Formats: sequence, C-alpha cells, structure tokens
Amino acid sequence: MRLDVLFLKTVVPSACVIQGDCAQEVLFAVDTRSLKAGHLFFALQGDRVDGHMFLKEALEKASGVVIAADKKHLLPSFLAPDKLVISVSDPLQALLALATAWRANFSYPIAAITGSIGKTSTKEMTAHILACAGKKYVVSGGNFNTSLGVAMTISHMNDSYDGALFEVGISKKGEMDTIIQILNPTTGVITCIAHSHVEGLGSLSEIALEKRALFKKFNSENIGIVSGDFPFLSAVSYPHPVIRFGFKTTNQVQARKLIEKDGTLSFVLKLYEHKYPIVLTQTHRGLVNNILASATLAHHLGVSDEVILRGIKTLPGCSQRYEVCKLRDFKGFLIDDCYNASPESMKAALLAFESEKSSGKKIAVLGDMLELGENSAFWHRQIGRFLRRVPSLKHLILVGDQVKWIEKTAPHGITIEKVASWQDAVSKLSATLEDHAVVLVKGSRGMQLQNVVAKFVDKQVCV
Repeated sequence: MRLDVLFLKTVVPSACVIQGDCAQEVLFAVDTRSLKAGHLFFALQGDRVDGHMFLKEALEKASGVVIAADKKHLLPSFLAPDKLVISVSDPLQALLALATAWRANFSYPIAAITGSIGKTSTKEMTAHILACAGKKYVVSGGNFNTSLGVAMTISHMNDSYDGALFEVGISKKGEMDTIIQILNPTTGVITCIAHSHVEGLGSLSEIALEKRALFKKFNSENIGIVSGDFPFLSAVSYPHPVIRFGFKTTNQVQARKLIEKDGTLSFVLKLYEHKYPIVLTQTHRGLVNNILASATLAHHLGVSDEVILRGIKTLPGCSQRYEVCKLRDFKGFLIDDCYNASPESMKAALLAFESEKSSGKKIAVLGDMLELGENSAFWHRQIGRFLRRVPSLKHLILVGDQVKWIEKTAPHGITIEKVASWQDAVSKLSATLEDHAVVLVKGSRGMQLQNVVAKFVDKQVCV
C-alpha cells in the first residue's frame, strides 16, 4: 500500500502523524513475531493481549506503528527518528478503513472463496493453476480469512498484479457482511455447505444463507460459482449469473465416472462441452470437489483448458489437509488431516483412509469435532456408527471429551483407547506403532493434533 498524509487523513480523519515520513510503501501487520522492515504495525486491543504492550519490539523490527491516541504514553522513551508513528482513535477501525479505501483503487479481478470445507485447498489449487498460466495474483496466505486477515492481504495489492485471490471464512452470523464491505469481490466461490461452525451459524440452511452473503453486492457483471450438488446453493434464484460445479450431470463443470483402483482415483473432468481424463494419486473425494471448484474459477479467469489440466497434474499438497507423510522412525506413513474437522469432512477422510493399502496395522487418532452446538453428541455418535464402513481400521485413539460418544457407537473389533489430550495421544500412539502402519490424524483445530503429527513426522519428507 502506498501511504501518504492525504490518503491517511481522508480515510481516517482522527489520524495524527506523531513522527516520521508518512509517504512510503507499507504492508499491514498485527503480530510482532513476523514483523520486518516495510511493515506498519497496528497495535490492536485483543480479548487477552494488547498490542500496545509490544511497541518497543515493533519499533525495532517494523517501519512504523499505528497506536490508539489515548495510549501514546506507552510509546518507548526513545524513538528512532526514521520510524513512522501514527495515532488514531481506534487502530482496528483505521486498519479496516484503510484497506477498504485501498481496495477501491483496483479494477482487476478479485476472487473470494468460501465454504464449509475446502476453502484453503481450493484457493491454493487455483493459485497454482493461475501461476501455471503465467498470471500474477495476490494470494491470501495461511488462514488469513477473517476481516482482519483480508484487510492485511489487501495491503499487498498494487498495479503489478493481474488480480487477487482471497479465502473468506466466517464462524458467526453477520461476519460475511463485514468482509464483503471491505473486499467487494468481483467473483465468488462457495465450495460446499456442511456442519461447520454450527454453534455460531446455525442449521445448514442458515449456514448457506450466511455463505451466500458473499454475493451480496453482485450484479449482472459479477459471477457466482457454487457447488450444484447442494440444494441450499443450487436451488436458489440469484440476481446475477451463476456457474455450477459438482458430481451431478446438471452442472456446467462435472466429475464423471469416478473409479478407485490401487490407491488412485480417476474421473472424467467435463469442463462445459469438453471432457478430459484425470488420475489422482489419492482417493479422497473431497479433493475432486476442490479441483472442480478451482477449474471452474480458473476457466472464468481466462485460463485455457490445457493449462488447467497441466495445473491439476502438478498440484502441490496442502498442509494438514489429508497430507500423506512418511513416518520418521518406522516404515509406513501418517496422514495429517488435522487442520479442522466437521462430520462431513471426518466421514470423507475415513472413507479415503479405508482405501489406503498397507500390510501393517491401520490406526486412527480422532479428536473432538468442535462448535457443533447442542447436537454435538449426535454427530459424534454418527461417526462411531460410520466406522462400520472402515473395516480395515484396527486401532482407534480418541482425544478429547465429545469423542466419548464415538466410543459408545463404534463397532466391535476395533481396539479403542480414549485420552484427554494430544500429549496422551502421543504416548498411546508411540506404544502401538509398528512398521508398515498407516495412521490417520484428524480433529478440530482446537484439539491441537498437529502436535501429534510433529512427534512422528518430518514434514520435509512428505510424499
């Protein structure tokens, strides 16, 4: 972002430049751990941490800071003269307002991807395909999918790019409205609707309603891309053009003739009137849905079918999304799918796990599925019953509190150990691991099962 006094004062009238040169290129940041030169640190007041307590560290690393006017007394006694210091009435509102105003300077395509499952994977796949096409896009990093994350990514936008690609996530009603006011996307994708963040969003129909708010500002010049397999998305009258993808033959972009064989999944990609054979080296069907969404978006953004196919064939793995990794001290592998969990994604992972071939023991480490509200026990019992479709699973380690309901409905023949924490899960898994084992690790992010993965896997040797 190109910052200057006129832009700053126009967008944030309460802003006061205490010292330093305001006319410079800056990128927004709120975490001192990742600060470096060129960053403008916004000292935000969080629920547990106040960014103003880290001003000394911020001024050592970043090019400048934005602070609350009533907390100027927290500035260090010595300020290097080259550091920019700006005071505002509210740093968070200043950050969001500056991002909104900066986004308005660009007319190139801005695509936003949301959905209950597959947002990050679809974003990363699309980014890869766009890169294969030689297109330069700003791409939101990690899980920067909140209004704050979107605002920080916007600060990276400039005229050297061909467009921007954002992931958008919500966990409470009304959050999408805030994000859309800042981002104002030209194209939107909804990957699917599932029981995710039920506690904050409600029923499936309510979740779909909140997700469809992504299109709130769309008109006849905007394109909405949705999974046509979900009635809450497909059976809706939209006031703007819509492209549908999915497994049903009514969709413009389809996956047809799916065949699982020897650890691979093949299908025919129907991209409008053209058909192309695709072979994947894993059997997770959720990957197919994400590929369909990515191919649809890339096609809309002007990428040729030839490049889309090349991109699909060279797709990189997505961290913690059914990521297959070699075990460090044993022959065998571990599947890291612990980024998050919902009933739908848990079932999809278990089905893919059932298809994995191994001469050794199959072990699953499953953690609580969080934010399911009053129906949490029901959904965990459903997973227990669903394990009947995973007959190759021999040992189950359950982590947390709600997984007790999985234990109650799990089929006979599976040995089960229930523990309270990821640390206990490490001990149990260490005791049962053997050569040629295949391990699935999956649970909600709050269960911290990535720590289990880290004890048994070196990520640089993922396969």
